[in-house]
Amino acid sequence: MAIGSGLGAQMGISAESSYGVYVAPARFIEFTKESLALKKTTAQSAGIANGRLLPLSSRRVVTRREGSGSIDLEIANKGMGLLLQAWMGTTVTPVQQGTTTAYLQTHTLASVAGKSLTIQKGVPLTTGTVTRKSFLGCKITSGELSCGVGEMLTGTFEFDAKDCDESQILAAASYSNMSPFHFGQMALKVGAFGSETALDGIRKVSVKIERPQDVERFYANQSALKKEPIENDQVKITGTLETDYTATTLDDLHTTDGTTSLVWEFVGPVIESTYAETLRVTLPAVKLDEGPPVVDGFGVVKPTFNFTGLFDGTNQPKTEYLSTDTAV
Repeated sequence: MAIGSGLGAQMGISAESSYGVYVAPARFIEFTKESLALKKTTAQSAGIANGRLLPLSSRRVVTRREGSGSIDLEIANKGMGLLLQAWMGTTVTPVQQGTTTAYLQTHTLASVAGKSLTIQKGVPLTTGTVTRKSFLGCKITSGELSCGVGEMLTGTFEFDAKDCDESQILAAASYSNMSPFHFGQMALKVGAFGSETALDGIRKVSVKIERPQDVERFYANQSALKKEPIENDQVKITGTLETDYTATTLDDLHTTDGTTSLVWEFVGPVIESTYAETLRVTLPAVKLDEGPPVVDGFGVVKPTFNFTGLFDGTNQPKTEYLSTDTAV
């Protein structure tokens, strides 16, 4: 029996073979906050009956069901592949590095068609009994990574879901020994694609990738449930760079509306040989939208530059993940 509070909660995920068809959790993630919830649409009969002062409970119907919400978590050195795959879109097979225990996942931006998750959360009653809610057909509509001075690398992922099923057995949670990426491992590089160099003065970075989809695909013959959302707009990539004004590199890019490639990476302990735990986001073409430096007092000038990620015509954005995971 679990503890009757959030201390006894759990979250398990699996990739689905078919949209909205339950798959028992294969990985359990350590999350900090979640808001996944069932959403239902109801209709109440307005029929008039002599002397009836209240609507009849038997005349209320559920006309559609769906789910939505978000998960906040620390990005760790293991177990992140399923989320990255559902976010970025590419079907990934980890590639062993030499003969070592290090495996590289390269998540290149691609269509998210067919990329859905079953997410099962366990929510404890005060008695310690854990209720189970399995969200089916979970599609990532937005994901954001962020890290600043003294912080861990954190992620927030927004989901749209087909339904919530409470009939499945609660999976037995198991956790590997994971460590979070953090500011002490962080580097930010800019420049020509493939030859980016470290940029001084960076205090905080965030990158957000939105995957717009039509989530209103409710039709007859679907038992009040939606069909798989379809992408209905271009991907939106935005972010921020909080800095000390140590050089004019970013300021010049803002002034000229120049293009730079941006590499944001976290390199942790060595796994084996020359291969270290790594999380790397590469945006081949970035334009700075706002953030020219201003002086607002006696202190160090600290501009915040907002940027937009675009396509350079050749190279797609990608997220690389080097870990000991042999499967996504």
